[in-house]
Amino acid sequence: MKVAVTTLAFCAAALLALGLVMLYSSTMTTSAGAHDLMMQLVWCALGFVLCVTATALNYQLLKKFAWLAYSFALILLTLVFAPLIGHASHGAHRWIGRGHFTLQPSEFAKLALIIILAWYGDRNQRQMHTWKRGILIPMAIMGLALGLIFIEPDRGQTILIAAVSVAMLLIAGVRWRFILILVFFSAAGVAFSLLHDSMRKGRISAWLHPEAHAGGAALQAQQAMIGLGSGGWCGVGLGNGLQKNGYLPEIQTDFIFANIGEELGLIATLFVVVSFVLIAICGIYIAMRARDTFGFLLASGITFLISLQAAINIGVVTSALPNKGLPLPFISYGGSNLLAMLVCIGLLFSVARHAPMRGKISKAVTEADENPFVAKAT
Repeated sequence: MKVAVTTLAFCAAALLALGLVMLYSSTMTTSAGAHDLMMQLVWCALGFVLCVTATALNYQLLKKFAWLAYSFALILLTLVFAPLIGHASHGAHRWIGRGHFTLQPSEFAKLALIIILAWYGDRNQRQMHTWKRGILIPMAIMGLALGLIFIEPDRGQTILIAAVSVAMLLIAGVRWRFILILVFFSAAGVAFSLLHDSMRKGRISAWLHPEAHAGGAALQAQQAMIGLGSGGWCGVGLGNGLQKNGYLPEIQTDFIFANIGEELGLIATLFVVVSFVLIAICGIYIAMRARDTFGFLLASGITFLISLQAAINIGVVTSALPNKGLPLPFISYGGSNLLAMLVCIGLLFSVARHAPMRGKISKAVTEADENPFVAKAT
């Protein structure tokens, strides 16, 4: 367990440090560069405090506050539409606050939904194979949060959270055929929505036929590929990239992976990929060693969230996926996502800290709600 925790801490810290360096590099030519870096440092310091707090607390206390956290997340998701509180940008209502101090409630709703589903799966683990307990009730819980995020609109976050939630239900014991039915109707709903959304339909068309959308919807993807290709093995040098000079819009947010590839090269991008793979492996190991089902589901959901979000972001930058507007965890500019990710790391540390010692069977492991995957002594 010490190896897993140490590796997890090192990877998260390395990605965070790389993110700060690349944020400075990508904004050094803009007037707001110093301010953006200072704000990210503030969010990083606050996130570190929350990470340490989450590590020190017993994750099992979240059982008592699962519904409170979920209800608070729903309130925040509703406030994005409230006058004077909600902040709209580019036609989307995704933020609350004013000026430079804005929060994106969907980032915290992701964690709240993981907590409530972990609580639900732990409480109903013997009935998760039934249609009512395994699908209908979880769908109602998921539907409230996903519906509010969907109408912001934020299709990328909706798809990400839905995928993480479905994965949690599957490992909680929901039958495969129920999951397939849920996935089928969800995919049909998303497809119907995309067909009636000209902007996102244009993104998909630009992904499939980039040559027909050069300079338009495919601009970011094309410039990202140019940046990655020009970097070669070792990059053009820190601070020497050209894409940040207006060629690749918003490079410090969703497309910062392209800046890493251009300035630091393939070696650095492979380091990023390997770091996220190691985070996934460590998260899975911590989940399987958790002392109870709640810890198992909580750690699994968090691991799915970090890994899948990173995979989607890298997939978008490398043109393997259409543009979805998701930040790269720990690296992209943005306070809300950084805070949420650092809290997630802290909760993984908490689950690891309370895992049963190898060779010992704690009281929690012998109870009816034990983690079926935890190693037991004989």
